[in-house]
Amino acid sequence: MDYQNFFTSALDRLQAERRYRVFADIERLAGRYPQAIWHAPEGPRPITVWCSNDYLGMGQNRDVTRAMVEAAWRLGTGAGGTRNISGNSNPIVALEAELADLHGKEAALVFTSGYVSNQTGISTLAKLIPNCLILSDALNHNSMIEGVRQSGCDKAIFRHNDLDHLEELLRAAGDRPKLIVFESVYSMDGDISPIHAICDLAERYGAMTYIDEVHAVGMYGPRGAGIAEREGAMHRIDVIEGTLGKAFGVMGGYLTGTKAVMDAIRSFAPGFIFTTALPPAVAAAATASIRHLKASSAERQQQQRQVARTKAVLSGVGLPVLDTVTHIVPVMVGDAEACKAASDRLLDKHGIYIQPINYPTVPRGTERLRITPGPFHSNAHIDALAAALVEVWTALRLPLEPKIQAAE
Repeated sequence: MDYQNFFTSALDRLQAERRYRVFADIERLAGRYPQAIWHAPEGPRPITVWCSNDYLGMGQNRDVTRAMVEAAWRLGTGAGGTRNISGNSNPIVALEAELADLHGKEAALVFTSGYVSNQTGISTLAKLIPNCLILSDALNHNSMIEGVRQSGCDKAIFRHNDLDHLEELLRAAGDRPKLIVFESVYSMDGDISPIHAICDLAERYGAMTYIDEVHAVGMYGPRGAGIAEREGAMHRIDVIEGTLGKAFGVMGGYLTGTKAVMDAIRSFAPGFIFTTALPPAVAAAATASIRHLKASSAERQQQQRQVARTKAVLSGVGLPVLDTVTHIVPVMVGDAEACKAASDRLLDKHGIYIQPINYPTVPRGTERLRITPGPFHSNAHIDALAAALVEVWTALRLPLEPKIQAAE
């Protein structure tokens, strides 16, 4: 039996479909972000990163890095075990209290990643609700899809942000228990969900609500608690899920809700019970980041200014920018091979790193470059990006439609 052939054949299919992913060897430079070093085959080269989920540059914030270093010197590197077996450090307890306060909830529970918090959180919640029907937005993240699948519960998929379809499914479900799972910011198209309207339907038809705020926490709201905070809806959501690995600049995922719900997940979720806890230094750094962004709006305001300017400049030179109401700036390509070629040329010729987004992350025919401007991208960075993209679009014979539009 040629086992290796199974794997090489699968990889060959990816290559043929132009979906094989190549990772650039990047060395971020704390204090100089978004500047970085690309360890190219011919040697190290300086580049500018334009696709990071460290949306606010908090990964280099001195309060955050200091908290991590000091905790590591004081407490060591690893957690030493699961939360149940020696890994329940004081920094994790403090972090959970900080997260509960951020979202106005009774309790919080920290996981090793946002993927795990969704996957194990949704599956555990639904399993504990007898005869539960999960209603899931069609564009939910893979981690949420896996959580729904692993629950083993009945599911109904409602068309993306389609309130009429959601209500139709809720009405058809009758009196059985129901859990609506959706996101606040959808990270590929950059749109947001109608949170209040979904909560209205949940109250009308007796459903629980579970929202993924991973691309919104730190970014929106007076204290950075997300879109639900900005919209005054946090108290209407039963479970709020988020990440520590994007705008907060560290790593980890979390859930917040009532004490009973968090305790039930803590007590029954395999993805929580049987995995090593976050290192104390990581938890301390995350706490420092959350505290900083609760008190400071400077990073959010500057990022929003640079996002607006990036959209205006790129649209003004005729690039096919998908119109969004968030910090996500998708530049549409529509072909996997061209998307990869554009990414490669940006890096090789212009020192600009933007990873191509292809199927299955987005549907075939909607391949794109997903740009995430941050507060440390200067006006000069934006102008250089626009010039580089125009050169790439021209070299690859991709369509440009010049528009008259003044940059902010």
